Amino acid sequence: MNQEREGFSKRLAEAMRVAGYEPRPTVLFKQFNSRYRGKSVSFQTVSRWLNARAIPEQDKLQVLAKLLGVEPQALRYGAPSGRKVGEPRIAWPIDLKLVDREAIDAYLVLSAQQRRLVRELIAALRGNTLSG
Repeated sequence: MNQEREGFSKRLAEAMRVAGYEPRPTVLFKQFNSRYRGKSVSFQTVSRWLNARAIPEQDKLQVLAKLLGVEPQALRYGAPSGRKVGEPRIAWPIDLKLVDREAIDAYLVLSAQQRRLVRELIAALRGNTLSG
C-alpha cells in the first residue's frame, strides 16, 4: 500500500505542475475546496495526499482529476483510459501569478451569461468591442 500512496502522490504533484499549480498543500487545499460540493476537506487531508500518507476517496479523486485536467484512472493508477473527465488544460505561462490563475478558474465556472458580462467588461476596459 505504501508504494500505491507514493505513486499517487507523485502523479498528483506532477499533474498539479502540468496544470500550472505549485504542488503545495495550501494551493491544493484552496483549489480543491472551491470545487468540491461535499464537506470541505482539511488542510491535513490534502497534505496527506501530497505526502504519500493517504489516497482520496473516489468522489474526491473525480474532483481532483477534473481540476487538473487528467483522467481519474490515470491519476489514481497511472494508467490512462480512453475517457476524459474534463477539458484538457494547457500549461500556464511561468510568469502568471496564482491570483490570476484563480481568477481564470473562477471565470471558467461562471454561467454563459456571466462569462459574457465579464468579456464585455474586459472589452470596455481595453477600449474595444467583442466579436461575439
